Amino acid sequence: MNTFRLHILAADRVFFEGDCTSLIVPTVHGQYGVQARHSNMIAALVPGQLTFRCPDAPERLAAVSAGMIKVEDNVLVLVDAAERPEDIDAIRARRKADEAREILLQKKSRQEYRTAQATLARALNRLRVKEHREL
Repeated sequence: MNTFRLHILAADRVFFEGDCTSLIVPTVHGQYGVQARHSNMIAALVPGQLTFRCPDAPERLAAVSAGMIKVEDNVLVLVDAAERPEDIDAIRARRKADEAREILLQKKSRQEYRTAQATLARALNRLRVKEHREL
């Protein structure tokens, strides 16, 4: 089985470093898969579910924020935030989603509206990843 070296770096920590057999990331054009010997590329990432598989290990999931991926001999994923499903507090995520929806309804300034949209997207993504893992 062919592998590649994967580095997933969040703004505040190294999320994962190790050998990997496959990776699926959320891009602006949909889900994008990477395997060993993939052609070189750079792409923008959007908030969503990142999935990767290591040799002789179960599939791993993460909720990621916006960022970028760079594929060469190794794969580098840079994101603002990355969380494992077991680290996500579903109650807090639901509360943040509700707060963001309320701000969106209040027709505040453009900046507050965009911030609320980003907060809502992140909260809903965290809930999707948490619930996907529990299935």
